[in-house]
Amino acid sequence: MPSHTAKSRSKARAAARLAAVQALYQQEMEGTKLPVLLTEFHQHRLGATIEEVEYADADANFFDDIVKGVDARRDEIDALIASKLAADWSFDRLDRPMRQILRAGTYELLARNDVPTGAAISEYLDVTAAFYDRREKGFVNGLLDAIAKEVRS
Repeated sequence: MPSHTAKSRSKARAAARLAAVQALYQQEMEGTKLPVLLTEFHQHRLGATIEEVEYADADANFFDDIVKGVDARRDEIDALIASKLAADWSFDRLDRPMRQILRAGTYELLARNDVPTGAAISEYLDVTAAFYDRREKGFVNGLLDAIAKEVRS
């Protein structure tokens, strides 16, 4: 049985993943510069209450690592995702929230060896469920699984 600390760390990381996807989405939509984006999320989103919805305390360092990592390695990450899409699909055909989910998940699989493969994929399926239906979860699962097989041997 996981300890209370492990469980709260897991919740904080789950909140960080969701916030990272939201931040990456905002960056793509508005072109917000990274330092401004991080500051805004730290001050107003992580662990805040917005419109009577309380956001779980997020692991701010984990959030920063995902957002900065995706930003720094975007071309590599996008190419990896594109290489796993069906021949008749292009990366640009994916809608914006889906692109951010796949970018964050791919970054974590590439750079965060401290996170087990199954846990990373499962967490991004939970994030996907916040935006989409079951069909899209299957898509994310298959794509992240294919990426994991390539980048984690």
